[in-house]
Amino acid sequence: MEHHHFKLFKPYGYLSQFQTNAKHEINKKFLGELHDFPEGAMAIGRLDKDSEGLLLVTTNGKVSYEITSSKTDKEYYVQVDGEITPEAIILLQNGIEISHQSETYLTKPCTAFKLQSIPDFPERAKKIRDERHGRTTWISLTINEGKFRQVRKMTAAVGFPTLRLVRIRIGKITLDGLKMGTVTELEAIV
Repeated sequence: MEHHHFKLFKPYGYLSQFQTNAKHEINKKFLGELHDFPEGAMAIGRLDKDSEGLLLVTTNGKVSYEITSSKTDKEYYVQVDGEITPEAIILLQNGIEISHQSETYLTKPCTAFKLQSIPDFPERAKKIRDERHGRTTWISLTINEGKFRQVRKMTAAVGFPTLRLVRIRIGKITLDGLKMGTVTELEAIV
C-alpha cells in the first residue's frame, strides 16, 4: 500500500482531527476543511484549537507512532504575557513542575530562549490583545515530549502565560514555505 504524508500550517480555531458526527462538535472546524486528505489520514500529534502552526498528517500509523513515541524535537514560538525574565528562561530550560492528569509532573530539560525579533506570522483571525494591556515577549521553546497543553502550562508555571502558540518545527520539518491554512504533500516525513 502506498502511503501519503503531508505538512500543513494549522490555523487558529481548527481541531487537529477529521470530521466526526458527534453532536457536541457541530460548528467546529476540522482539518478536512483545509484539504482533501486520502482515506485513513491521521494527524501526528495534536495542536489544540487555540494553537497554530506545523502539523504533520500521514496514512502510515507506524510513521505516526515513530514520531510521537520517539524523542523528536518540537519547536514552538510562544508569545507570552509580560517581559520574560532570564530567571524564567532558566526555569523552563531546567524543567518545571506542571499538573498533568491530576498529578504533578516535572518537565524534561529543554531549549528555551527569548527571540530578538517578533516572528513574521500572519495576523490571527481572533485578535490577541492591544499593546495598551502591557508588554509581551516572544520565546522559542523546544521540547521532545508532549503532555496535554504542556507549553501553555510551562509558561504559566514561570509566571508568563501564553498568549499565542505557533509550532514551527517537528524534527527536521519546518513551516518554511507554508502560508496559514495551506497543505503540502511530502515524499517522506522521517
